[in-house]
Amino acid sequence: MTETTALILSAFTHFLHIGLVSRSVNRTPEGRAWNASPRDTPRPPVGPMAGRAERALDNHLTALVLFAAAGAAVMLRGESSWVTAVFAWVFVLARLLYIPAYLQGWTPWRSAIWGVGALSTAILLLAALF
Repeated sequence: MTETTALILSAFTHFLHIGLVSRSVNRTPEGRAWNASPRDTPRPPVGPMAGRAERALDNHLTALVLFAAAGAAVMLRGESSWVTAVFAWVFVLARLLYIPAYLQGWTPWRSAIWGVGALSTAILLLAALF
């Protein structure tokens, strides 16, 4: 099913987010040392890009949970259609675009891209419900 592929790619997108956070934190000696530590202390300041990357990761986790629920509902209820396939791919593309939008501070586009992904998830939920 197309929705399953989109869900798998969204999970891989989460790995991409994790890598971006790690990379941005590792850009400073303090961040590199903290990343390698057991993290018993708060992370030292490592710059605005690391903060943006972390916030984008947190946002993606929230979006991924909702999308996973929507995709699973569509698949479990047997409601897969060309509409759900299209909006599953729209979600994946929106989340991929969200990464540079957040990291580069594209306003108001970051919010618009987020909205496209959220709307796609809502459409999948509605398709599964009705």
